[in-house]
Amino acid sequence: MYPDQGKNTIIRMFNVSKRYGKMEALSNLSLEVRKNEFIFVTGPSGAGKSTMIKLLYLGEKASSGAILVDGMNLSRIPRRQIPMLRRKFGVVFLDFKLIPTKTVFQNVSLVLEVAGFSPKEIQPIVMDVLGRVGIEDRYEEFPPVMSGGEKQRVAIARAMVGTPKIVLADEPTGSLDQESAAHIFELLRAVHARGATVIIATHDQQMINNHDGRVVRLVKGQMAHDN
Repeated sequence: MYPDQGKNTIIRMFNVSKRYGKMEALSNLSLEVRKNEFIFVTGPSGAGKSTMIKLLYLGEKASSGAILVDGMNLSRIPRRQIPMLRRKFGVVFLDFKLIPTKTVFQNVSLVLEVAGFSPKEIQPIVMDVLGRVGIEDRYEEFPPVMSGGEKQRVAIARAMVGTPKIVLADEPTGSLDQESAAHIFELLRAVHARGATVIIATHDQQMINNHDGRVVRLVKGQMAHDN
């Protein structure tokens, strides 16, 4: 029914719409994303950026249209295969979504525990990824005592730890000062350099202007620019 994915394509969206009652958050959005692309999705508040991110990992379901992710048709995926789909993603949420009663190590290791890794396997993997984001010395800390930038590093470590094919980041620098935001962006660049496709939803025009990357602009839920 839909064209086969090319070898270099990892995401395809065909005429995707998302409605909440009478309000249409996305309208007839079509987009193709190649493997290992680095993409900024931008636009004003209410443009549909966060909604698009949620649809890709089935945090929400599209009202109409079709989304293909690494060969999986999200409109037809059985419930039992949703965990398999989500293992393809690392997601950096707008509000971090860290568990406050678990340590940094426990927040990150949970991804591997769910995937069936043993404690012996988990320990070195988690410490390695915490080292890569520069917070290995905070592994016993709890999120409530950490700064926003530190929490975002934990969130990125959690997104990276399962070596996902696709990393989605929803306004990853929105609540951070300029220096912290620059560090977080460089961590996402490092994830991309290791082979992941990275999609960042952001209104931070300075970050977009200062770095290479394809820019997709949404306005009122519709594609306004793709370059």
